[in-house]
Amino acid sequence: MRNILITGGAGFIGSNFISYFLHSHPSYKLYNLDLLTYAGKMENMQDFFHHPNHTFIQGDICDRDLIIELFEKYQIDSIIHFAAESHVDNSISSPNVFIKTNIEGTFTLLDVAYHYWLQKPFSYKVPYGIFHHISTDEVYGSLGESGLFSEESPYAPNSPYSASKASSDMLVRSYHHTYGLKTLITNCSNNYGPKQHSEKLIPTIIRKSLANESIPIYGDGLNIRDWLYVQDHCEGIDLVFHSQKYGETYNIGGNNEYTNIIIAQKVCSILDELLPKKQGSYSDLIAYVQDRAGHDRRYAIDASKIKTQLGWKSNTSFEDGIRKTVEWYLKNQRSKNAM
Repeated sequence: MRNILITGGAGFIGSNFISYFLHSHPSYKLYNLDLLTYAGKMENMQDFFHHPNHTFIQGDICDRDLIIELFEKYQIDSIIHFAAESHVDNSISSPNVFIKTNIEGTFTLLDVAYHYWLQKPFSYKVPYGIFHHISTDEVYGSLGESGLFSEESPYAPNSPYSASKASSDMLVRSYHHTYGLKTLITNCSNNYGPKQHSEKLIPTIIRKSLANESIPIYGDGLNIRDWLYVQDHCEGIDLVFHSQKYGETYNIGGNNEYTNIIIAQKVCSILDELLPKKQGSYSDLIAYVQDRAGHDRRYAIDASKIKTQLGWKSNTSFEDGIRKTVEWYLKNQRSKNAM
């Protein structure tokens, strides 16, 4: 039996991962720590909240006394760390929150784990003791028209959010090289799928469409992202967590590069098919708005390392993934309206 602390398990990726992980590893006990801020929601956990191997704890990763209590009470042997402030727009207006959660919170988890799992640097006193940190491709900055981010790409964060994640990555790295902590880092491209926060691009397009409101697209709409279906990301995390490749970083990307305007048009096209408007197309609602400050032009990931070393692959085509995502939001919206 494993006792694994999952941070941020009420958020988008974390809740999808817990659903997947409980099914894939029925002997693991998962302790889900989430502060339930705007990004973490109880409804995200409804499919597993009462699972016998899931325990939910509402709390702050910056609360050292709480983290120590959880380690002692539940004999935590590993951490998979999703919890983070992740909305770039919010990091521009309130960077202090991102510094506290993403840097101080990660440090608190690392330091408690080190003191609980090791008796001294490079000398473990417990089995396992794995710290898996979930990060982002945004730490690498912005790409030009060609090229891909690899694990060797230099860090060049351009927003307070990405700078805070880059800082937390470096802290994780330092605890491996200084103390011998068994760390793993995964940097992912843009995730999409069920349960994503309503402020993110694809949920915003759907939400605005259903409300018959303008769909805001930053700048010229030609910013490019590499889109990764959340289930495929969860499978990649699972592989890395069990890889025993401690001290390594793996990039996980979907190899699906699209401009923001193409994403908006694809979502609108699916909505036109599934829930047609009385007149016109949902794409008529698309409106260009002032660009975000420091808006990175292009992200794209080279995932060849995780593919060749661990055998990972993206199993969901973008066409299938985006349709599943739109269908989930339509079903979820109808369920809310029926309540």
